[in-house]
Amino acid sequence: MNDTIAAIATPLTPSAIGILRLSGPGSVEAVDTVFTPFQGGPMSTRPDRALVYGALHDRESAVIDHCLCTVSRAPNSYTGEDTAELQCHGSPAALALGLEALFHAGARQAKPGEFTRRAFLNGKLDLTRTEAVADLIHAETPAAVRQAAGQLGGALADVVDGIYDDLTNLCAHFHAVLDYPDEDIEPFEIEELSAALGDAAGALDRLAATYRRGRLLNEGVPCAIVGRPNAGKSTLFNALLGYERAIVTDIPGTTRDTVEERVNFGGVLLRLIDTAGLRDADDEVERLGVERSRAAVERAELILVVVDSVEAENPTEAGGRELLDILHLVMEAGKPWIWIDSKCDLSGVLGSSVGMVGKGRGTNPAASVAISAVTGKGMDKLEEAVAALFPQDTDIQAGAMLTNARQAEAANRARSAVERGAEALKAGLSPDAVVADVEEAMSALGELTGRTVSEDVTARIFERFCVGK
Repeated sequence: MNDTIAAIATPLTPSAIGILRLSGPGSVEAVDTVFTPFQGGPMSTRPDRALVYGALHDRESAVIDHCLCTVSRAPNSYTGEDTAELQCHGSPAALALGLEALFHAGARQAKPGEFTRRAFLNGKLDLTRTEAVADLIHAETPAAVRQAAGQLGGALADVVDGIYDDLTNLCAHFHAVLDYPDEDIEPFEIEELSAALGDAAGALDRLAATYRRGRLLNEGVPCAIVGRPNAGKSTLFNALLGYERAIVTDIPGTTRDTVEERVNFGGVLLRLIDTAGLRDADDEVERLGVERSRAAVERAELILVVVDSVEAENPTEAGGRELLDILHLVMEAGKPWIWIDSKCDLSGVLGSSVGMVGKGRGTNPAASVAISAVTGKGMDKLEEAVAALFPQDTDIQAGAMLTNARQAEAANRARSAVERGAEALKAGLSPDAVVADVEEAMSALGELTGRTVSEDVTARIFERFCVGK
């Protein structure tokens, strides 16, 4: 990290503001080359974090913008290195000329996530905070924003560090007794060790339990919209999105494949999956679509069962059989589901007809609503039902949830190691065998925060980042 990196840190579209960012030992010298303050000396003579107004030059010294510049010197900067920012007008052409001038002044193009990676390597951010930066950039709901901001503020790191420190105290006590037998050090007590391992196991269980909610906050809730052909699934899909994404016709079997989009609905990020109508299909293409619909039900965390309320008033034998097959499939999935009477503007349905086919089913819907996706009637009730299934976790501190598989896997390995230590203690093994498991748990927790992490893991983490961050 002995070189200086530079990048455009804002999207390359015309906008009010565009930012050029630098980090590295030559950052201040580079901006001195391309930026001339209108008053006072060059940036190398200015204090940290002072905004200075001046002219930005291209590599031929022609003025290309009037902008603001600020510098922050190591170690008191985001990356821990000398840094500089040029806050320009958001012309992609002007920003490109400014970046070219910085390259001419000795900087090189930054790679995706390289600024944040330098912050991590220089000890300015731990790995949980580093991942929170990417989570905050990609957050699509207020709840996801609050979670990422809390994690960036250290909420998750504080939880992990608390468990880590307790385990460290156990190991330190053990090694002190072992290495200094002649000192007046209080010996290990089995009851004390057992209680400490129990406390650590409980804390890790509580931490691991946050993963499902954290993952759904970040990635969204997979939500399959299922039903018989022409039940109104694609119309509902389009209504939830607010635009015509799926093709809608009166011809049954129009949807031949799954169509996926993301939408914030009821404060919940839904990964909507519009599916082909579920029925016995003779057409090979439709049959493949039905198979994908069944697979979508299996991976969904929420299922919307759409029933044509007009058809439900006078069901055919074949239609009733197919609907019962759908309900059987949904119940086998074991996920929360909502019964939706569609087309209530045509049928006049006020309540739900779920009782008509619901007798004898072991799993009831979480809610039953009547809607018209065309007029919008009942959509507010559906929104309330979805929000009720995925409430905000007010008992969990914002930012203290595990949000990705890497974090969850490390926490689970730590939990397993602590459990093995507790079992070894019960089996009467020597304390050093128990402490070996404790040290393994500490190693796993170290991977979670970045105290001990491989280069390959670090590289994968920064794949999510964009250039300039």
